[in-house]
Amino acid sequence: MSEVSTITLNNGVTIPQLGYGTYQVPPEQTKDAVLAALEVGYRHIDTAEMYGNERGVGEALKESGLAREDVFITSKLNNGYHRRDDALRAIDESLADLGIDQLDLFLIHWPLPTIDVDYVETWKAMIEIQESGKSRAVGVSNFQVPHLQRLLDETSLAPAVNQIEVHPYLTNEEVRAFGAQHNIATEAWSPIAQGAVLDDPTLKEIAERVGRTTAQVTLRWHIQRGDIVFPKSVTRSRIEENFALFDFELTDEDVKTIASLNKDQRTGPDPDTFDYVPR
Repeated sequence: MSEVSTITLNNGVTIPQLGYGTYQVPPEQTKDAVLAALEVGYRHIDTAEMYGNERGVGEALKESGLAREDVFITSKLNNGYHRRDDALRAIDESLADLGIDQLDLFLIHWPLPTIDVDYVETWKAMIEIQESGKSRAVGVSNFQVPHLQRLLDETSLAPAVNQIEVHPYLTNEEVRAFGAQHNIATEAWSPIAQGAVLDDPTLKEIAERVGRTTAQVTLRWHIQRGDIVFPKSVTRSRIEENFALFDFELTDEDVKTIASLNKDQRTGPDPDTFDYVPR
């Protein structure tokens, strides 16, 4: 089994470049799915308060027998907790549900620029959370360039990561480039566009040539571009397939060709207008 590559974040914390994503994994299936991923070799689990499955992640970690320091765990602040005191309470609730004392990475899930709580206030609470030791690193998710620029201009800490939608049909180059310029790592959610790219003829041609699936080729493209990815599946064979990314490489021309498939096509909400808050 090839070793998963890692990225060092801007505060020195090391994160595996490949993780297991739990978005849309039902709570009742989460423990078994995460346990399968850990058995396959994943050492990076991505969850969120909004997903409602943190408890299952914690149960899997405990049952796996792995040392806490051997598994990188990310969670995200729910949209209803953007005020400072709510954010400080939310991290404690996540830690309790996960059954751990410290997260490796805690993110603001969405900037929610249209609601009455300024995300800069929320980010200042995240800085407090990191300083308290309750998360080794803090970052953001779905932040656009203007959102990131405000954090840099108005606070003392750059996010460690920005988790955004990225895939061959939405390469999101402007946000990725701004992150690279400011040492903010890019995490790519929906890395295969919720399956929309899997029948793409260009990807299929490359996959046939290298003897891999289109999903593996797409995930390998992310890895070679420097993205952190965490594909999701509850099927053991697919979990194994998504992990087998480090014993082959795409050519530089392949990487450029795949990037040229961009259509600016989102599979999820627009961060500039998304304002969903759970009631």
